[in-house]
Amino acid sequence: MIGICSKCGNHAWDKEIEGNTMQCPKCGNRWEFQKLPLFILTGCSGMGKTTTAQALQKLTEDVVVLDADMFYNLMPHETDADYYAQVEQVGSLSKNIHQSGKSVLWTMAGNIDKINHTYHCRFFEEVHILALVCEEESLRKRMMQGRGITDENWIQGSVDYNEYFKTHTKIGEMCYDILDTEGKSVSQVAMEVCVWLRDKLKGM
Repeated sequence: MIGICSKCGNHAWDKEIEGNTMQCPKCGNRWEFQKLPLFILTGCSGMGKTTTAQALQKLTEDVVVLDADMFYNLMPHETDADYYAQVEQVGSLSKNIHQSGKSVLWTMAGNIDKINHTYHCRFFEEVHILALVCEEESLRKRMMQGRGITDENWIQGSVDYNEYFKTHTKIGEMCYDILDTEGKSVSQVAMEVCVWLRDKLKGM
């Protein structure tokens, strides 16, 4: 919505961005928008992103909490181009919600490395990413007993992804912070995510 030029009606993803000002390349019309930070809560499958996000919603109204799986369920997800399209929709929806004065926090397991290569990345002040991690034994228990997952390839894929988060500081060019959830309750993890959020939001 905010990307549609009110002068000529140009709705293409082609706007030029400078600070918090947008310009239509077709007619030269310029208008301002709220440029806020975008937040991503990530981690491997089975880590507890959704349950943490649900608890977080009860702790703060500072951000709008959404699940990026909505686009996986609605859109094709076979090719790299499909996943780029999903990430673009995450950005498109976020930039419009930001006009309410609130940032968005998405739960999002994969495609983190694609964010800064999208058109919509330019609409955000910054992108802050927090990865939830735990020990392998705990992760296997969550997946097998908590979610009833028996596919060893799926489990091992999550174990490997979790290990990546623990031993690195970025995916592609996207840096992230780490929150170790080992031995913590859902409410404790949600509270720590809330503290992380508020620290990033200081000075807005």
